[in-house]
Amino acid sequence: MKLIHLTHPHQMKTDEAEPAVMALGYFDGVHLGHQKVIQTAKKIAADCGFKSSVMTFHPHPSVVLGKKEAHVEYITPLQAKARILEQMDIDTLYVVKFDEAFASLLPQQFVDDYIIRLNVKHVVAGFDFTYGRLGKGTMETLPFHARGEFTQTMIEKVELHEEKVSSTLLRKMIREGRMKDIPSVLGRFYTVEGIVVHGDKRGRQIGFPTANIEAVDAYILPPTGVYAVRMKVNGTWHDGVCNVGYKPTFQKDEKKLSVEVHLFEFQEDIYGKHVTIEWHLRIREEKKFNGIDELVTQISKDKKTAEQYFQEQQEQTCFF
Repeated sequence: MKLIHLTHPHQMKTDEAEPAVMALGYFDGVHLGHQKVIQTAKKIAADCGFKSSVMTFHPHPSVVLGKKEAHVEYITPLQAKARILEQMDIDTLYVVKFDEAFASLLPQQFVDDYIIRLNVKHVVAGFDFTYGRLGKGTMETLPFHARGEFTQTMIEKVELHEEKVSSTLLRKMIREGRMKDIPSVLGRFYTVEGIVVHGDKRGRQIGFPTANIEAVDAYILPPTGVYAVRMKVNGTWHDGVCNVGYKPTFQKDEKKLSVEVHLFEFQEDIYGKHVTIEWHLRIREEKKFNGIDELVTQISKDKKTAEQYFQEQQEQTCFF
């Protein structure tokens, strides 16, 4: 996949880009609704003999536009999003820097510079996609702004239980710890990438060694608590439990949130390794225990709950 970063005003010329079908959107999460937009663009491109392309924006428009809720944390930070799109066999990914200059573009300027000038022959976007200053451009105005240079396909709302499948819904689910429900919206379990760093090694002292994970980007993290997770290390997935929290049993006024993963039947030294945590199930909320023995007893119960969950998952997979 070709990755092209554009900052307004960009210098690309039409003859530098091959004729393409473009999926337009922010695509945080690349959830099932996004996938419908992108797969539709891919199919039309294949049918017409064009290249497939996706245009996304960075950072999130809410950060630049000073919205009340600025999305500075992501479901899929840019690198993760690019990797997913590459796995979907997209030919070209355009990443447009969303700054004040870009945000102030009139709708016609956006279409002229970022669609027509990039040799786009067909555009695919969701029903609620907007473009140009104050979002004045919509899927209804796009045919007028196209000047006859391209056609378009609008993807209707994708729903789950009469609720719109959206990044907003996903953010809500992650922040509420509803990890088990996420695949119904995301199409896969939620993942966070990180690096294994040195911690205080207390887990090892109480018989449950943990890997302290530092996220490599601005991911949204689930609420404090204990989770059944899988973690990919050196290309292999391992089952485990993860504690997200402030370690109240040991620390009175800990300010820094920690993410610690205990992998079952795992003894390797993985300091400095790049890992991926896949979140499956919230087992319980974080709480303070009256001493080490009480904590160890609870961790054993958490481990058993997680092992049972993964056993059931495996049996269901084998059954189907």
